[in-house]
Order: sequence, then structure tokens, then C-alpha cells
Amino acid sequence: MWSLKAWQGRFVDRALPAGERLRAYAGWCTAVEGNTTFYATPPRETVASWAAQTPPEFRFVVKLPRTITHERRLTGGDAELGEFWRAMEPLGARAHAYWIQLPGSFGPGDLSVLETFLRRLPAAFRYAVEVRHRGFFDDPGALEAVLAKADAEWVPFDTTAFFASPPTSDAERDAWTKKPRMPPRTTAVTDRPIVRYLGRDDTAATVAGWQPWVPIVADWLREGRSPTVFLHTPDNADAPELARRFHDDVRARVPALEPLPTPAPPAEPLTLF
Repeated sequence: MWSLKAWQGRFVDRALPAGERLRAYAGWCTAVEGNTTFYATPPRETVASWAAQTPPEFRFVVKLPRTITHERRLTGGDAELGEFWRAMEPLGARAHAYWIQLPGSFGPGDLSVLETFLRRLPAAFRYAVEVRHRGFFDDPGALEAVLAKADAEWVPFDTTAFFASPPTSDAERDAWTKKPRMPPRTTAVTDRPIVRYLGRDDTAATVAGWQPWVPIVADWLREGRSPTVFLHTPDNADAPELARRFHDDVRARVPALEPLPTPAPPAEPLTLF
């Protein structure tokens, strides 16, 4: 994500090589979704470079590979998991949680599979589970119990604002066909709640849509929890700036919340005149 073309020259210096852009992103935000690991486990050296570009308190929420979650559906895969854990080792404490995103076909009838899988994961790490089957939302108690036993979080993906009205751009139309329509969920299971929010290309609609989350996140902080919130729009062009705006909204209610770092402005492009 930190190499998104729309961010170059705006949030990330155009002159930076790809291997240095995460460092610039870490000047804007203090957490990132590790989504690329879903498609392939990166070399250990790549993960070591991620750690080197971020301060010790930076948070990675790293998605488990789809071979484990979608193809094997949490059964077997010991060799692939071993390779994944070895690759992720350089992150150390920066790995705030390992993110288990499950397919929409993985429903309440598969809950025992998830429970068994969570039991065999390394106890040294924290885990967060994102489900996309409506049955879990209709009767959440059983899943909450399994997650609480494993000290794992339930990750809500709030697409309410996004689906509130028809799409108006190519990016929105593309997301319209791909993003899940799940009921809103605002209950934290652990002391480390994680929220994913999808707004619109229109900033005003995005800001309006996140308003219910501001008091919820503020309350979590007052309770001593440590929430992580990821803000998306269909094109993500303004995401770092929007994330900082959300943080400011929460900090207005909880002044003790640490401010985000002050980003270094991208270098101006060289000109002849």
C-alpha cells in the first residue's frame, strides 16, 4: 500500500526507491495492513526491511496466506505456516496481530475448525479474525466465545457508508462488486480491537460515515484498550490524510491520546526554471 502511485509526490517522495517508501508512510500513520502476504509469503529479507524502516512501536497487522485460509480452510498447511512464521520473525513486537481473513463460505458450521486452528498457532503472537458469513453476525455468541478463549479479536469491516448509495466512480463501481456487505459490529473481544472502515471517494461522505466510530474508539481508549483503526476509500488516494483526520477526531475526545508523528513533506520536484 505504501507504494500506491497516487501517494507518490504527495505523501511519499517520488524520488524514494520502493524499498524506502514504508519509512515515509510511517511518518503519516503508525499502523499498516499487511495485505500482500495474503498472496505470497515474502522473503525474510523483505520483512527485515519493513522492520528497519519503522520504529519499534509501529504496528503491522499481517494477513495469513490464502493457501492457509481460503484453499486449505485452516486444515493442514504446516509447511506453509512454518515458512510464513520464519519470514515474519524480523517484525518482532511490530507484529501487532496476525490477521486471519476467512472466505464468505466459511460459516458457523466450521467454527470447530477455527477453534482447532487457533489452538495450534504459536502462543507468542496475537491473532485477529475477520469473518464474512452473515451467520456469525446473526448469532455472534459462539464465535465470540471461541475468540475470547484464544485471546483473538474479531475484526469488523464496516462498509455501511460505502453501500449507503450507488457508486459514482470507476473505483467505487469496482469495489461495489468486491467488498462484503456485513452487518455493523462494534463490540471488542480483547484489549486490542481492530476496525476496518470503507468510506467513499467523496471525503464528506467518508467523514460522515465514520462518526459513529469516534465515540466507540474513544470509549475503548478510556477503558484501557489499544485500538487500531484502518481507513479506506475505494481509490485510497487520500487514505493517510483521512486516517490522521480520524485520529484528530478521537483525540478531541481523549486529549491524552498521543498525536501522530509529523510527516516530512515530500521533496519538491526539480525544475529548470
